[in-house]
Amino acid sequence: MQMMEQLKDIPIFRDLSDVESQSYSTRCIWREYAANELVIDHSDKSTDVRFIISGQVRIIIRVSAGREVILNDATDGEFFGELSAIDGSLRSANVTAITRSKMCIMPGAVFMEILDNSAKINRRVLKRLTELVRKLSNRLSEYSFLQAKYRLYAELIRLSRPRPGHPGQRSISPPPIQREIADRIASRREVVSREMKSLERDGCLEKTRGALVLTDIDELNRRISEGWND
Repeated sequence: MQMMEQLKDIPIFRDLSDVESQSYSTRCIWREYAANELVIDHSDKSTDVRFIISGQVRIIIRVSAGREVILNDATDGEFFGELSAIDGSLRSANVTAITRSKMCIMPGAVFMEILDNSAKINRRVLKRLTELVRKLSNRLSEYSFLQAKYRLYAELIRLSRPRPGHPGQRSISPPPIQREIADRIASRREVVSREMKSLERDGCLEKTRGALVLTDIDELNRRISEGWND
């Protein structure tokens, strides 16, 4: 078995012994997905958990008939599908590979066996579930109480990373298309386009080659706070 095809090379399983890693690895499937290939469909009955070895996937939830919202993008070292493995329910999201991706597909029964046998791994999964609940709670609050422009500001900050050499600034690279941003905040592309142009005029946003630059994070946060008080 190749080194990459060992469970202990996946961050959450780093405490497995060599023997445990070898044993559990043989009970998993290791496969690659092409860019844009469907990995899991909404309401699928499968209960396996998928760990990303390399690549990137997009997780999309359906919020109403014909309407979908981008929940998250996941990449190397992250995993998804644990909810169905835990409770046996139908899949609650659609997952599609954004880039060519390699994954470890672990049967739900194997996943639960590992959680039963390892307190450390169990706690890591609990921590991840806690983070997921907090994230969903924050997003739900934004959808319920914030206008689209404020949801846009919050999403831009979430997508951004500190810009090296520019204190107080953050950047998003590569820059997402406006349709994608609209899908993330449950709005329309036209709304995103209008508000981003407004941010550019106000000096809060710049478009550079290969990135969107948030030039005034304090002002964006001030506006978000203002939105909560509207």
